[in-house]
Amino acid sequence: MSVFFSYYNNDHRHSGIGLHTPASVHDGTWQSVRAHRQDVLDAAYTAHPERFPRGRPHAPALPTRAWINQPPTTIETA
Repeated sequence: MSVFFSYYNNDHRHSGIGLHTPASVHDGTWQSVRAHRQDVLDAAYTAHPERFPRGRPHAPALPTRAWINQPPTTIETA
């Protein structure tokens, strides 16, 4: 089971958190990873802008909040 958790937290890129790993988001390295991704996208756009009909591409942004099981917005009382 620990192999799964290690993979899930350190290697698997999650679409809900901008294609970063949970570990990267937790320790703050996502910022440098995203900056590097944007540099690569900028270089690709500069070299071949015709490949990008919608304009300059942008690396996915990190959401302000991400949930596995989002808590209810209201608390029901009996």
